[in-house]
Amino acid sequence: MKNLEPVPIKAPVKGEWMVMNSPGSKVPSHGTDQLAQTYAYDLLQVDWTRKPVRFYNKSTLDYILGRVHLSDCYSYGKPIYAPLPGTVVEARDGYPERDPVQPLHDISVAFKNAWFFNPHHNIQEVAGNYLIIQGHEVWAALVHMKTGSLQVKRGDEVDSGDHLGNIGHSGNSTAPHLHFQLMDGPDPLTAKGIPCSFQEYELHQDKQWIRIEKGIPENKDRIRF
Repeated sequence: MKNLEPVPIKAPVKGEWMVMNSPGSKVPSHGTDQLAQTYAYDLLQVDWTRKPVRFYNKSTLDYILGRVHLSDCYSYGKPIYAPLPGTVVEARDGYPERDPVQPLHDISVAFKNAWFFNPHHNIQEVAGNYLIIQGHEVWAALVHMKTGSLQVKRGDEVDSGDHLGNIGHSGNSTAPHLHFQLMDGPDPLTAKGIPCSFQEYELHQDKQWIRIEKGIPENKDRIRF
């Protein structure tokens, strides 16, 4: 699988983002091949003017004390777009989000799901609210979406760039962000991950923006679509 040619896809978000857990830095990007995560990306919006950068607009103490609400997070509620044309083969909504963001609790949830997830349990425990789109010999999963935000249902046809829903904090999430991956089948429990690149984006490097085509950004890259 690691020798497959990356599939170029359109960006599932717009604007400026930090790349986290990228296959451009390591494979498997999330430390496991389970649930077809081998080449998955996490995309997060941050305030680049603060050091260290933060995904919320309050103080570090507020974050530690659990006083950062979802509405304080830059990524929360941002629209998600179809990265490829295809058919919606799974659309799961209604899973609750955790508000406020609580680092210790959210990390413990992520740890529990990573080590003790039972495939016979509800996959929404890990994915939260999510969509799976079947394209041409590839399936795209968009995960951790905002409760009640899904704009499509199973069986709907979508085109690249269609609004699918919004970024949330559901499932195995330590901060509101978009988890995105390509797979060779519709079921994350049995599918394998497929590498993908972004058709076009800009990379912030040496205080300037550089245009990239069919690129795979690395961890903590500052990019914009």
